[in-house]
Amino acid sequence: MPKITADGAHLTVLNLFTTDAPDKQDSLLKAMREIVDSAAYPGWISSTVHSGQDKPGTANFIQWRSSEDLEARYEGEEFKHRTMPLFTEITTSIRLLQNEVAYTHQRKGNAVTEVSPDRGDHTVIEVFGVAGENQEDLIAALGPDQEWLEEVPGYRTHTVLRGLRARGLDGHFVVVYSQWDGKKSYDAFRAVSEPQRSAARRKTEARVEALATSHDWNTYNVVHTRSAER
Repeated sequence: MPKITADGAHLTVLNLFTTDAPDKQDSLLKAMREIVDSAAYPGWISSTVHSGQDKPGTANFIQWRSSEDLEARYEGEEFKHRTMPLFTEITTSIRLLQNEVAYTHQRKGNAVTEVSPDRGDHTVIEVFGVAGENQEDLIAALGPDQEWLEEVPGYRTHTVLRGLRARGLDGHFVVVYSQWDGKKSYDAFRAVSEPQRSAARRKTEARVEALATSHDWNTYNVVHTRSAER
């Protein structure tokens, strides 16, 4: 199964799609599975398909050897004349985000962050807009400054990705990819009123709010993964 590490060994791509109906989400998932199962692109390492839960949509967590390999895929006839027209027809938005892993943290006892449908994670993907000069400060606020998550019931892992470039999203950005043991735990975490939140949580959330220019999120279940043969 794919592993998330902050070792700079490869490019991490998050393709985020939104749609306006459950049947269109099903069509997206079917098309994404077919692409993943036939993938044999130079430099492609792995793809993991996620099904939207709180809002209709999908996510594909992809690992590539390099940005050059990915851009070669984007310039291919199949991607330009079959893949993108199909996705455009059944989506309301498409964001293709290229990133590098800046920080990752696991609850004690877990040595590495893994992505697989076998884990049963309730996955949260958040996208933050940020001014270029504040990107590193936002990464710190979203990453090392949130080690208090260790004490939150249901928390499993927390990864911060530095946005490098994107299609379908303007400006600089940071992505947070987190894993929880279930929807109940994550909803309870979000529902804690501000006065009941820890001082460390209030401090970092205030810092994030001051730095971020936009913020959106959705929750997902991992439904399919495949890696290139080594």
